[in-house]
Amino acid sequence: MTRGVRLILLFLLLFCAGLTAPARAEVVVSFYSHDFGDRFPHAFIVLKGRLDATGEVIDANYGFTATSVSPAILLGSVKGEVQTSKPDYIAKSDRQFDVTIDDATYARLMAKVAEWRDREQPSYSLNKRNCVHFVMELAEVVGLRVNRKSKLFKKPKSFLIEVKGLNSELG
Repeated sequence: MTRGVRLILLFLLLFCAGLTAPARAEVVVSFYSHDFGDRFPHAFIVLKGRLDATGEVIDANYGFTATSVSPAILLGSVKGEVQTSKPDYIAKSDRQFDVTIDDATYARLMAKVAEWRDREQPSYSLNKRNCVHFVMELAEVVGLRVNRKSKLFKKPKSFLIEVKGLNSELG
């Protein structure tokens, strides 16, 4: 048997045994919007996947909202918080697009989430720091182009559709 034939047989044996190189781990960031209603936040992200370096399974979501929704949000800044949503809320929301990220980008993304979580209070402003502003900054972290002068910061779905239009790679 020639060396070439042996290598081919070895490759086929490893392939059949499932011992080929492991699939690359990755995390998918999905950008969601939820039409206005009595539940918040209206724009948020969902992360699912596995980190390459550690194999850690990622299954999380983050949005930013006022801690207490009241007429006070119309008058100025109020206390804000990074929040996670329950699966039923996510299921009733609209996934606008997905971006696959590597471990380094995941780390930068989590640092940005922590930055928003740890902001001095009051941190929520309907006009300057709402759920859409939060998602806009996360979109920038994952490498997407955004319109920082958008007129859609109070319209989560429309804003994310605008982001998709600015990034042809999102299809």
